[in-house]
Amino acid sequence: MKIVVDNVYKIFGRKEDIALALLKQGLSKDDVLAQTGCVVGVNGLSLAIEAGEIFVIMGLSGSGKSTLVRHLNRLIDPTSGEIRVDGENILTYDMPRLRDFRRHRVSMVFQGFGLLPHKSVFGNVAYGLKIRGESKATCHERAMHWIDAVGLKGYERKWPHQLSGGMRQRVGLARALAADTEILLMDEAFSALDPLIRAEMQDQLLALQRTLHKTIVFITHDLDEALRLGNRIAILRDGQLIQVGTPREILDQPADDYVNRFVQRRVG
Repeated sequence: MKIVVDNVYKIFGRKEDIALALLKQGLSKDDVLAQTGCVVGVNGLSLAIEAGEIFVIMGLSGSGKSTLVRHLNRLIDPTSGEIRVDGENILTYDMPRLRDFRRHRVSMVFQGFGLLPHKSVFGNVAYGLKIRGESKATCHERAMHWIDAVGLKGYERKWPHQLSGGMRQRVGLARALAADTEILLMDEAFSALDPLIRAEMQDQLLALQRTLHKTIVFITHDLDEALRLGNRIAILRDGQLIQVGTPREILDQPADDYVNRFVQRRVG
């Protein structure tokens, strides 16, 4: 497996040790909050992601999906558990090794685009390459290639404020792809877009994946998007994993009433 999340807990608050013990005793997220004041982000979650798949993590607001994905590049660290990439526990990485991991092996596309307002389209796309020390020629070649690939040729000198939301999202995607990392994390990357642009971006991601074969972890709260993009889908609730399966398995064999409500809403 490319990525393994092993019995991960994430608790926010000053009494995290007490909260962790209560969770392991079987208390609910709400009970832990009432007794300790701690917020449970991820609750004893384990899953495995295969190399080259689009693995979708979905759930309602507060389900823990965005918290979970931020563990995969160590933007946050778990309270307990392990995160393994290619068999290595990345929680053991010191800062130099973690920087190398982020620069060469994993990149991220954010919901809010995360563009640098003082840099042009070209400057944003080339940014990751520059900070890891690539040559000027390499930065130019790769940045221009991905600007073209996401349909922004001719806009390389434009500033983010001159672009539509869909175009800014394409810049964010091009920046992540230009880094040529093995793993691409996408946190609600298309949710801010209008339906037509969102569908176009989904099409583009699928087309790129047919040639790139990246390991993509895609966060969404939208079942239609999950079914369209995912090779497999994980559904979370209150920080816990409820079901993992292929789109067909999710539709035909919902694990419980929570998953079934997602499915029925779509069918209805």
